[in-house]
Parts: sequence; structure tokens; C-alpha cells
Amino acid sequence: MTTNPHVTLGVTGCIGAYKAVLILRGLQNAGVDVEVVMTKHATEFVKPLTFQAISGRPVVTDQWNRDEDHDILHIALPQRTDLLLVAPATANCLAKFAHGIADDFLTTMYLASTRPLLVAPAMNVEMWRHPATRENVARLRARGTTVVEPGSGFLACGMVGEGRLAEPEDIVAKALELLNLQKRTDFAEEHVLVTAGPTVEDLDPVRFLTNRSSGKMGYAVAEAARDRGARVTLVTGPTRLDAPAGMEVVPVRSTRQMYDAVMNTLNSASVVVKSAAVCDFRPAQVADGKIKKDGNRLRLELEPTEDILAEVGRLKGDRVVVGFAAETDADPDQAVAKLKRKNADLLVLNDVTQPDAGFDTDTNRVTIFTSRGGKREFPLMSKREVADAILDEVILWKKDRLR
Repeated sequence: MTTNPHVTLGVTGCIGAYKAVLILRGLQNAGVDVEVVMTKHATEFVKPLTFQAISGRPVVTDQWNRDEDHDILHIALPQRTDLLLVAPATANCLAKFAHGIADDFLTTMYLASTRPLLVAPAMNVEMWRHPATRENVARLRARGTTVVEPGSGFLACGMVGEGRLAEPEDIVAKALELLNLQKRTDFAEEHVLVTAGPTVEDLDPVRFLTNRSSGKMGYAVAEAARDRGARVTLVTGPTRLDAPAGMEVVPVRSTRQMYDAVMNTLNSASVVVKSAAVCDFRPAQVADGKIKKDGNRLRLELEPTEDILAEVGRLKGDRVVVGFAAETDADPDQAVAKLKRKNADLLVLNDVTQPDAGFDTDTNRVTIFTSRGGKREFPLMSKREVADAILDEVILWKKDRLR
């Protein structure tokens, strides 16, 4: 055995199985050791001998395979694997992974593995759109699985739409990224200013007004920008999250403090991502002492807080400005109106009433609007995947602006 990274490539039964040969070769060219596991149905499309000849290793096709040391292979193989990559991943395979069904070697190995899972789905467009498949993919994403979305185009069944296996080079790139062998540097020239978490407005020395933001989305954006080479300043309201390494972290509490921190950094920032859930109102007067309960109704006079996104939009210049809209109805018309009103370039809309999305979850489901009339809807994804999707849209925006 070598000290190279080790990937187990799972191949399941669909016409896209032939592209797995190119994925295998791409991983090898990057210095990765690859072992191949094929389901019974996959062997109907590509013979195991093809993968064996290229990988130089026996191909696992049977639940009862044992390795050369007579170890139980579905236990031994996960222990020497750094990444389990399944490409193509059929609807059947995704369903088994999602529900813990272990009736062949690949699904049994998945349950025995503690390593990251990367799947590249491929199937008929209607199978991909079916609610059962969407739920299975969402369940896997919630567990931390990375998904390379299928492409759109002409499918083997004769239909046109989503479902075709992503390009092998894109799958290989994502695998190398997960193995920390290929770092993205497309933000190396950027200073990204991110706001995250809630703000807090005091009512008296004991009580305050705030919201349910956990800061997870903003922290994910900051970490994604850092990992793609950016200099990052994270202005964060109070959260339970650990401060990310490798960036400037500016803790604040009130909306005014967040406003001041953003204005102090704005001149050097080239990209601003306003993901914080800022209080829109604060008490007009803060009581010096604790307000006593005397049996009467308490009337509060509230005044608007600083509109940080609008001010950043007013001073935008050449910066790319990304706003967020956490709504309870996810009205696209309101999102577009906010995008224009705030003079932002991109606006990320999410419905916080949806399951597994919004406040204090590890996943999110968003739609990104652009000031040029563009709109992209994203399925339920981990917040880190959403963060990278947002940054991808920033890159596309900057490229379009140069045309």
C-alpha cells in the first residue's frame, strides 16, 4: 500500500457507468489510489475487467468478497478509505443509503464507513424530480453527504432534462477538494466582508429584543471564502459558534455596533455578504433599571435601526453586494423589490418555515436573485454547500460585469 490518498469508487447500474472509467483515470492522474466496488447491475453496463485493468486492483462485485489477508472486506475497505465516491449513484442506491438498507457490498460498506461520502446522481429526469428521490437526497445532505448535481440535456431514455451524470472532471475536482488535494483560489484577490448572527437591542439591563439566528449560514460563507483564498472579515453578533480560524473576527452586539464595524471595514472590502439577521427595530428608550411587573400592560415605543444593507448598497461602488431575505412566505416579488430597494447585486431568499431550512439548522434551501433579472433555485443543501453556491454566483456576476 502507498501513502497516497485512497478513494473507493462505487459504480452502480446505469448507462453513466461508462463515465466512471474516466473518473477513475482522473483520480489516478491526481495521485490518488482507487479501489472499485461495482453493484451487480453495474456489471451489466461495464465489465469489472475494465476497472481492474485500469486500477491495477481486484474489483469488488460480491457481498462475500474477502481481501488478500482474509479480512472481512466490507469492514477492512472502509478503514483504508479516505473518501467513498459513488458515481453514478442511481435512485435505488440513494434510497438505500438514505434508509440504511444494506443488501449488497456497496451499501454494507457505506454503513461501515466513517469517511466522507460524495455522490454523483444519474437517472431519468422524472426519477430525479420524484419527491421520494428529493427526500432521500435531502436526508443524505443533512448527514453531511456532498452531492454533485446531475447535469441537464439529452438522456439515454430519449427525454431531455436533469439527470445525466455530471462531467467526470467536475466529479474528480470535487473529490480532490474533499481530499484537500485541490484548493480553490478563485477568491485569492478578494477581501470578503461577511456579517452573521443576530443583533441584540436592550430593553432594560435584564431584557432585550433579538431573533433566532444561529449565525451558521454567515459562518459557512466566511469559511468558504477563506478556503477559496479570500481575506475575510467576519462581523458577528452573539452566537454559540466558535470563532473561525484564519480570518479577522469582529464581535458586536447591537445593530449600531454592527453598522459601525461594517462601515469601518467597507473601504477595503471587494465583496460584502450581509447574512446577519439584523433587528429592524429597537426600543426608543432603554430603561436604567429593570422594568417591574405591576399588573398593567407595558407599551413599548420602537424606532427603526440602521439599515446596514441599504447603506452598503448606497456606497457600493465596484463592490459586489449580497443581501439575504429570511422570510416566512418566500414571495419572489418581495425579494426582487428588496433587491432593487437596497441596491444589492444578489439577494438570497429562504423560507424559514420550511423543514430543515432557516434558523439554527445545518441545511438550507435558497433561491438567489440577481439585479439583472436572473434567478436560480437550489435544493436542500448543507449550509456550506449553499455558501459555495453563493460564492459561485458572485464569481459569475463579476465575470458578467466584465463582458
